Amino acid sequence: MDKMSKIEDTWQILRIQAEFTKGFDTFNEISVPCVSVFGSARTEEGSKWYEEAREFAKLMVGNGFGVITGGGPGIMAGANKGAQEVSGKSIGIGIELPFESGMNKYVDLGVENRYFFTRKVMFLKYSQAFAVFPGGLGTLDELFEAITLAQCGHNIKYPIVLVGKDYWSGLVEWLRDVVLESNKMGSSDFDLFRIVDTAEEARDKIMEYRNTHEKNTSTNF
Repeated sequence: MDKMSKIEDTWQILRIQAEFTKGFDTFNEISVPCVSVFGSARTEEGSKWYEEAREFAKLMVGNGFGVITGGGPGIMAGANKGAQEVSGKSIGIGIELPFESGMNKYVDLGVENRYFFTRKVMFLKYSQAFAVFPGGLGTLDELFEAITLAQCGHNIKYPIVLVGKDYWSGLVEWLRDVVLESNKMGSSDFDLFRIVDTAEEARDKIMEYRNTHEKNTSTNF
């Protein structure tokens, strides 16, 4: 490695450190438990899942939660809008992308990230529940990050709900029929998440888990 490459690596390390420091300093002021809402940025405003995400955020704020999203459009904007409409914590953890123009207008507290991995650390560090609405590759990345860390014991087993039975059932069937059958995962891994179909059901599952977990830390939801 030449001298210039070493200098560039050193500066990159400092940028990463600065990104973590900024995020921790910003979000350490959050005084309520939070739920992260994942889902497609391509979801149109006013569509079914946009409105379900919006309603879910309102319900969670009503149960004492703040709402964290990736700060972008689609599902993220719907959830941030719902939280803001009922004066809840509306938080965005953004990522610099050439095809997105910064935070949506419903984010009240947010940080833009250059690196995907620093962004995911923020989601996992400051969330006590995860709601995953229909989405694409980025949503799947976030979902499996949360499930994997819970499975391996690197993160507390917070509730994870997949919202949209028709959308997610095929994925779960593949996990059960192919991955489980080929002994690439355990049957207990299916206890790490639940599939629901509405904002109300998602709220109920999260609160059920939270109430049970406070009494018995070994009980899955």
